[in-house]
Amino acid sequence: MTNIGYTPEEPIAAIATALAPGAIGIVRTTGKNCISLVSGVFSRPDALKNASANSLVYGWMLDKDSQTRIDEVMLGVYKCPKSFTGEDMVEIYCHGGVSVVTAVLELLLKNGFRQAERGEFTFRAYINGKTDLTKAEAVKEIIDSKTNASRGRAAGRLAGNLFAEIDSIKKLIVDTLAAIEVEIEYPEDEETIADSFDSEQLKVAQKRLVSLVKSWKSEKLYQDGARVVLCGKTNAGKSSLFNALLKEERAIVSDIEGTTRDWLESWASFEGIPVRLFDTAGLRSTSDVIEAEGVERTRDLSDDADVILYLVDSSSGLTDDDMKFLSEKKTTPIILVWNKCDKVGDDSFGNIDESYRSNIRSEVRLSAKNGNGIGLLISTAKTILCGGEESDRNVAGLGSQRQRNSVSEALERIEHALSIAQDGSYGLDAVVQDLEDCLDSLGEVTGEVTPDDVLGSVFANFCVGK
Repeated sequence: MTNIGYTPEEPIAAIATALAPGAIGIVRTTGKNCISLVSGVFSRPDALKNASANSLVYGWMLDKDSQTRIDEVMLGVYKCPKSFTGEDMVEIYCHGGVSVVTAVLELLLKNGFRQAERGEFTFRAYINGKTDLTKAEAVKEIIDSKTNASRGRAAGRLAGNLFAEIDSIKKLIVDTLAAIEVEIEYPEDEETIADSFDSEQLKVAQKRLVSLVKSWKSEKLYQDGARVVLCGKTNAGKSSLFNALLKEERAIVSDIEGTTRDWLESWASFEGIPVRLFDTAGLRSTSDVIEAEGVERTRDLSDDADVILYLVDSSSGLTDDDMKFLSEKKTTPIILVWNKCDKVGDDSFGNIDESYRSNIRSEVRLSAKNGNGIGLLISTAKTILCGGEESDRNVAGLGSQRQRNSVSEALERIEHALSIAQDGSYGLDAVVQDLEDCLDSLGEVTGEVTPDDVLGSVFANFCVGK
């Protein structure tokens, strides 16, 4: 392993809950003789040693050197191999005060345990065959998820849907390899390479690998989220829309121009996609130094946006300043938001110079005041963010860049195998090599074939205690 000093079986301990006041704190232990070691600082050592697997034992954690009680606890006992790590484990459920949890951990570290490294519990689960890399990475995804939708997608991978899809694709390739091996052993001289084996299973595998590679764009969006910036002239209703999208009064709303002088930000959910939403200062020329700085920051934020929601007061229509801003944004998708539609009586969007319309991906009418049209705005923004690559949460998708790289390599190998089999430029041995390389790449996704530096990269990003 690089960067991480994992030592299998060595008894380790770590705090598994947030180090903050709470009702319950958890300190978990695992490794060889961990039950015996914990019993040495427990008020009922024999009860713990004789406890059956998957049981709870009540008692006190004791500092026997000072003859003091640390805390009244429940111990969860798990025995090899039926535990998270595949080793004997003891989880200590104590009161959730910071000093209490820290004291319990320090007691264990003084009595035979080592402080666990980041991700070391999950690493042991992996090396002991309790999980594969796709499930291990899904644990981190769930911890980091920002919406129910992103959590649900990660839960699918934790439940094994990606592993099952990879395994199914590998079977198609293995079956084809078996057929080719028979052909190599018993060749028919009059046949061409293209006719020497049935490539249909490889074509099915290719199609499914293409689908997996395409899934990464959508899955990454649900993991990392997107930057959505509200822009527009002063009094266009940006702060009102910001509050409406958050469903809380975060920004000050006023009829006075220039009320918002700096940007505000908060996370929101656009139909399950985590969105980092920015409310910005109104765009206008001003002699106020502070407001002018806010306007400049608005332009900087809009340059880094994934989508710009450009608000226009429907009762006033577009101005030259609006047109200038729209003409400057050549690459960032813009949704033109006609706000305050409750004040106008017709259904027209307003007039806009056709030369600028090419920079606008969509137009939406709404009223931030009464909420009409906000649902349409959210769905429109989601469609643009997904770029037509939205994937079904119930279908297996890739959960990391590492997985995408390996699946892309597998796809390249299978496409090359199909190509050389078709044109006959190489023999069957070359096809076999491509397919074996393809299996190795797929093995890297699940962890069957994985260099140490990859393992270090995966588990080093976990929190201590997981």
